[in-house]
Amino acid sequence: MEVFFLGTGTSEGVPVIAQPDDIELDLDNPKNWRTRTSVHVVMDGCHVQVDAAPEFRLQCIQNNIRKIDHFILTHGHADHIQGMDDLRRFCRIRDGHALPVYGHEDGLQRVREIYPYAIRDFARGNYPAFNLLSIPSRLELEGGIIQSTLLPHGKFNTLGLVFIEKSSQKKFSYYTDCNEVPEVACELASGSDLLALDALRFKPHPSHMNIEKAIHTAMEINAIQTQLVHMTCQVDFGRDSHLLPDGIEFAYDGLRIAI
Repeated sequence: MEVFFLGTGTSEGVPVIAQPDDIELDLDNPKNWRTRTSVHVVMDGCHVQVDAAPEFRLQCIQNNIRKIDHFILTHGHADHIQGMDDLRRFCRIRDGHALPVYGHEDGLQRVREIYPYAIRDFARGNYPAFNLLSIPSRLELEGGIIQSTLLPHGKFNTLGLVFIEKSSQKKFSYYTDCNEVPEVACELASGSDLLALDALRFKPHPSHMNIEKAIHTAMEINAIQTQLVHMTCQVDFGRDSHLLPDGIEFAYDGLRIAI
């Protein structure tokens, strides 16, 4: 299994527009330049894209993403959905056949509202085509299975995803955009070879885990390695990495992990 961290930043991106002078952030370190959070997973040759950030086109070019077989939307917030029009290229690679788009109903409804022209079985012209599908708790794909669970994200829910590759049985759990990980989700992710967790900043936040809470959650799940994602400009990779326990790291754009 291969996991590509295409983007690891919060909804504003990092640095933000008019980056405040009073926030220390080493912009000479490329690991502090964060596009909006998304991930690409390859299981036995099956390519699954999770979310499409506003920078999705550039993320694909920079990471040489050349194929998508399935798309999963964790939730319908702007920083996770606004790049979906650029899926048009992958529809053309599929000879115009609609791309399967999985999500829960709230997220799928946002796709219908934003991309009504793409809800069709076959791409026309230079437009994408989406086959909207309600994600089951256990999705069986050609390269493995994906188990899903709902995570609280303030007033909303987001999808937590657990990937298990068919050939190797390697396990990757992806829990972004949540203010806690319920017990059932912790149990689902238990034994992960790789875990990605929302960790917005050091201060508490009503709809995201802060770094302290993410560390506590990571220790409960006890994956072999944990990568923190969705960080704000208040997190400096070089300065703050030493604050993390062994086995827990800040992810960065372009990080590629084979498990």
